[in-house]
Amino acid sequence: MFEFLTLPERTTKPRESGLTHVLDKGLSLDQVRQFLDVAGDLVDIVKLGWGTAVVTPRLRDKVALYLGRGIPVCFGGTFFELCVRQGKLEEYLALVDACGMTHVEISDGTIEMAEQDKLAILRRLTSRYRVLSEVGSKDDAKVITPTRWVDSIRRELEAGAWKVITEGRESGTAGIYRPDGDIKDGLLEEIRTAFDISQIIFEAPVKKQQVWFVRQFGANVNLGNILPEEVVSVETLRLGVRGDTLLTFH
Repeated sequence: MFEFLTLPERTTKPRESGLTHVLDKGLSLDQVRQFLDVAGDLVDIVKLGWGTAVVTPRLRDKVALYLGRGIPVCFGGTFFELCVRQGKLEEYLALVDACGMTHVEISDGTIEMAEQDKLAILRRLTSRYRVLSEVGSKDDAKVITPTRWVDSIRRELEAGAWKVITEGRESGTAGIYRPDGDIKDGLLEEIRTAFDISQIIFEAPVKKQQVWFVRQFGANVNLGNILPEEVVSVETLRLGVRGDTLLTFH
């Protein structure tokens, strides 16, 4: 219908770049159906935020709705951390398999985990799943140097991570962001210089952050922690059909 327009070229599903990674904070089955009717074709992966899976009714039915539309689902990194802290990694993996999940997220944003232990888990899981490995701390007072960020991302990619997620929290106020939500420009420049950006998913739950990444890295930057109600909005930013990025692309 809109073929007469010249728009940025978007990658097509299944994507390796231009991913829209969605944060499900507790949608009901009916809400998932409505969301998929509106935006399912724009979604590449869904994360069941932090430990919401623990209190989600009919969890397997919910996961099946997403999988039925060809959308991978994974548990949140915080849930993974809880299972590791309680020594329940095997039970966690059994649940992943029982739900039919093919993707897992591993992180250490809250708990203390030796890097070699995290990398060992990552290497083990890459033989069975597509692993999203998150780097960064949820504690906005914890200082991680750009060099350490880059080194951690590199080691986790070398260990087999499908994508590395840069921590931003669902609030966009930690990790790659300052407490006021502003982006740590210097850190992002270091990451841009060191890596193929298609290997990274940048958590960007706030509009100003989404705009920044699309302007800096283009329509096919990988964006994470996008709320379901923001998926269509993010796609308009990618295509330059919203004022914030219109002049970036047109």
